Amino acid sequence: MSEPVTSMSVIEPTAPARGPHPRPSRPRSGFGAVAGHVGEALPTVVVLALAGAVGWYGHHSGWRMPKFSDLNGHVTEKDDWCGEHGVPESGCVECDPTLMPRAKARGWCERHGVPECTLCNPELAQLPKKPAVTAADLDRARRSLDFTPRAENNPICRSHQRRLQFATARDADKAGIAVEPVWTAPVLEFVAAPGEVGYDQTRVAHLSSRSPGTVWRVFRHLGEGVKAGDVLALVDAAEVGKAKAELLQAFALLQLKTQTAASIQQSGGAVPPARVREVEAAVQEAQIRLDAARQAIVNLGLPLDEPDPRGTTADQLKTRLPFAGIPAAVARTLDPRTTTSNLLPLVAPMDGVVVSREVVAGEVVDASRILFEVVDTRSLWLTFDVKGEDAPRLKVGHPVRFRPDAGHEELAGRLAWISTQADPKTRTVKVRADIADPEGRHRANTFGSGRVILREEEKVVSVPNEAVQWEGCCHVVFVRDKDYLTDGSPKVFHVRKVRVGAKDGKSTEIIAGVLPGELVVTKGSGLLLTELLRGSLGEGCACHSKK
Repeated sequence: MSEPVTSMSVIEPTAPARGPHPRPSRPRSGFGAVAGHVGEALPTVVVLALAGAVGWYGHHSGWRMPKFSDLNGHVTEKDDWCGEHGVPESGCVECDPTLMPRAKARGWCERHGVPECTLCNPELAQLPKKPAVTAADLDRARRSLDFTPRAENNPICRSHQRRLQFATARDADKAGIAVEPVWTAPVLEFVAAPGEVGYDQTRVAHLSSRSPGTVWRVFRHLGEGVKAGDVLALVDAAEVGKAKAELLQAFALLQLKTQTAASIQQSGGAVPPARVREVEAAVQEAQIRLDAARQAIVNLGLPLDEPDPRGTTADQLKTRLPFAGIPAAVARTLDPRTTTSNLLPLVAPMDGVVVSREVVAGEVVDASRILFEVVDTRSLWLTFDVKGEDAPRLKVGHPVRFRPDAGHEELAGRLAWISTQADPKTRTVKVRADIADPEGRHRANTFGSGRVILREEEKVVSVPNEAVQWEGCCHVVFVRDKDYLTDGSPKVFHVRKVRVGAKDGKSTEIIAGVLPGELVVTKGSGLLLTELLRGSLGEGCACHSKK
């Protein structure tokens, strides 16, 4: 049986079939297959090639975009600008030091505490001609430094080596930079303290009656001037009359005992020795009694004309005793027939003015009550309450100035006393100055503000306060270059370290660092300080830069 024969035939449709039918894939071979694979990978290759080109360009151009002119084939000159210092790079004195060569470095001045010291090296000053520094200038700086510890600069700081530059003078003007010349002016260093004007307590007298009594007559009134020895009032005091009577009795007794002793001595020895000794003792006792009576009179302020009453008679003593201690000019106005011998005068002990009168005629007074106050107003005391921390700086002899709150005239004197203790409540120290007021124009018990002058100089180097800047470790000013106004010269401001001294509301003393005539930046100095500090940000504080 023969094997069956199998056959297959392809029958193609004569019309398109309805509906979607996938196109049958045909196998690729040879060049066509290779071309197909390359076409699929081409986009990836292009992207990688472009990325490589961009990386290569960025590496060699600092990732800066080319200008439009460069892209079009129009290449311009290199951009002439120093971004670090803000001026054209071709004229930047910091980048090209040959444009403005620096002077030979002088280093740190141990004497004055500044680098590149113009006091020791005046040729460094930014002036048309080398200035002259005299011995008086150096002595003035020495006195200022010796007077008190001054703010110091850091010797390792190098910010003074910077020079700040503007592209043009017009740019500096637009930035608000203004300069003023360094000048000389008087300076005061002082301790300020509130104070009070008072009477000189060594020239004040409080007068009262030395014995109780009744005011008999008043001669002087409030505000009147008096001389030493003038009688202000008379007091009728019974104790005065009693003391005068005791003096007269003691005087009479002494005369009697003396005469008795004289008679016994003339007896030629007929009197027993015991009697003689008794009489001599009686004379001595009478003498003691007389001295005691005389001292009682003196204690009442009634000195006798004779130092020893024994040199006068009883009648003479009796005549003068009623008006003892009363000046003759006043005694002549009194009628001896109607005037009591009990009068006790109140006498001015010095020249002055009656500043207080607390008495009228007929008033009963005693020794504890002050009736008059007499003051020599030609001398005053100024008393200040000084802070405890300021007291050690004061010395007796320092000049003092005081301006009362109620007046415009300034008082002047010298410190005469410094208290050895502080007030337990305020912790202030009282100091006192003596003030001469010969015309009596000032009033006691007035308050005001005082100054104890510690240091006074007629002429020191000064700059406006706004010119001085603190840059973190040093005081600096910005000095305009001497050739700033010359056409074509760099518009440069030099950073100058300074040693500052006294300071008031407007100006600052410069002990060393600048010289009179140099121009320092006032308005806009803060802007230059900012630029100075900005230039030090990359390397940290200028004080920590290497030596």
